[in-house]
Amino acid sequence: MLIRRPCFFGFALLLAMVASSPVPAAGVTQQQLADSTCSALRSAATAIPGQGPMLLPSYPNLQPGSMKALENVAFVYDNALAGIALTACGDAAQAKRIADALVIAASHDPSFNDGRLRNAYRGGAVTGEKAELPGYWESKGNYWSQDPYQVGTATGNVAWAALLLLTVYDNSHDRRYLDAAVGQLHWIQAHALGNAPAAYEGGVFGYDNAQRPQHWKATEHNLDVYAAAIWAARETGDAALAQQAKVAGDFVRSMWDPTQHRFLVGTLDDGKTISRDKSGLDAQVWPLLAFNPHPADWNQVWSWVDSQHRSGDGYGYRRQPDGVWTEGTAQVATTLQASGKPVPDTLWQLLAAQRSTGGMLYATPQPRIATDFAIGPTSTYADFFYYHQPHLGATAWAALAAKGWNPFVGHPMAHAE
Repeated sequence: MLIRRPCFFGFALLLAMVASSPVPAAGVTQQQLADSTCSALRSAATAIPGQGPMLLPSYPNLQPGSMKALENVAFVYDNALAGIALTACGDAAQAKRIADALVIAASHDPSFNDGRLRNAYRGGAVTGEKAELPGYWESKGNYWSQDPYQVGTATGNVAWAALLLLTVYDNSHDRRYLDAAVGQLHWIQAHALGNAPAAYEGGVFGYDNAQRPQHWKATEHNLDVYAAAIWAARETGDAALAQQAKVAGDFVRSMWDPTQHRFLVGTLDDGKTISRDKSGLDAQVWPLLAFNPHPADWNQVWSWVDSQHRSGDGYGYRRQPDGVWTEGTAQVATTLQASGKPVPDTLWQLLAAQRSTGGMLYATPQPRIATDFAIGPTSTYADFFYYHQPHLGATAWAALAAKGWNPFVGHPMAHAE
């Protein structure tokens, strides 16, 4: 199964990681975490000159040469999260800059004119009429190197871009952002709808001249589509968007396992066979944020989350995790608030302890944690890992948690402190 936001690094990066110590977090409050993460996101945004469109690097502190494939790469998922978090932090102007960059990227693709977004672009200011795709010159072979995942289009990323665009529309009432969000949902409808069971597939993977469709269906991706489509349908009154939300939502509901009290992650590559052995933390807690109201028995998922994903005071990505996933731990904190449950002080303190000297939170306190998933169809093993590197997505989710903001609906939660 393809995962939409790979955080892969080579062994060389492990040797080259900067040994900066986390900031002590004893006694850190939710408000203090909100202040520090909002400050880090604002600093990253304002560091890119001007007021025009821009995208933020997902890994801002990579040592030069340690992993060329990720240097100055701005993943769409991370940037959508950052834009939503900046909105939650009260900085709508910087969120709009990210949204503007995505609007340009979708309307001026170098190879396709179907309105798609790629999984990643080059970080920095977006000048001219297009967002540059990531890549670098490989001197050993004298060729331009690109990553086949980065230049592909994953359904979940597109849906998250739509969520950012809807958030900016909600704040600005500028119809361009609503239209751009609807455009992304239309791309999903045209390029990712699968049958038996009806649901949205993974998207497309690979280089422009050899892109292949991904037929697996992810619970997580479909709930992303559900949230964006139901929001867009409410704003437009478009029955086709409401139907899109129904298809995606029905699939997510069908993935609830009432015997184990958890969500199955989706299907295997054939798009039909249900995957039952793996578990992803986000697929367990996001439905409680995206579906409001949701079936009462979904609240039983907490027993699965605590028994299968707990890692010390935090939570890990996979079942029986090998360490803390900062982003996912923040997702749990967000969902606890939405569910009216208290967030332990130890969880806030754990998140704050991941702060790097530059302000961004580490993706994990461990040197490396596994997810049990592969980056793409060309992978020969489960090569999707998170590493001890400052990470835009982790910082954004922590800000959302600390601000008590539900990114799937675009406003603070009633139960947030």
